[in-house]
Amino acid sequence: MTPRNFDLIAFDWDGTLFDSTAIIARCIQAAVRDVGGKEPTYEEASYVIGMGLMQALAHAAPDVPEALYPQLGDRYRHHYFAIQHEISLFEGVLPLLAELKARGHLLVVATGKSRRGLDEVLGSADLAGVFDASRTADQTAGKPDPLMLNELMAEFDVPPERTLMVGDTTHDLQMALNAGCPSLAVSYGAHDHAVFGALQPLFVAHSVPQMRDWLLAHG
Repeated sequence: MTPRNFDLIAFDWDGTLFDSTAIIARCIQAAVRDVGGKEPTYEEASYVIGMGLMQALAHAAPDVPEALYPQLGDRYRHHYFAIQHEISLFEGVLPLLAELKARGHLLVVATGKSRRGLDEVLGSADLAGVFDASRTADQTAGKPDPLMLNELMAEFDVPPERTLMVGDTTHDLQMALNAGCPSLAVSYGAHDHAVFGALQPLFVAHSVPQMRDWLLAHG
């Protein structure tokens, strides 16, 4: 077994471990339509994935008045919770997480999801005991603010140089930079990997097997 380079690995959730990008984008589009806003394109709806919910919706629907934000959020949750059972982890994620646990890594989640939404998926039998901690956008600051990473590092007393952020969006990678942490990017989620270079990820994985190989060799 190769020595660990990182003691703490923080994973984004949607688009990194969970195959939810397309469904989230469609739910954002539907919520904006429901309140009479101009429907964002798929690309515009995908771009905001990873932000906190209301920050994301406000960005995706700039023509919707602030007074309608509570209704907009309610409509998004209505659409999402109606179909969340259709979403699953990317193939290969569970074995990878088990391998990382066996190597002694601390595994945490740093996500723009709500606490309720994350707890619902983490409550499955397959994920019981896999993650050591998590932070969501509604219990701390949303990405790219580094607060959720800073809190997780403080909880386990792990310095930034021993912490790795894994994510699929520029929000994830910018958060890592803001926290002083290295990052690993994945290209199969919400954002085009062509824009990742300026955010200095150590590697861009184009599939879960590529992410696994890199993490086991360099993590």
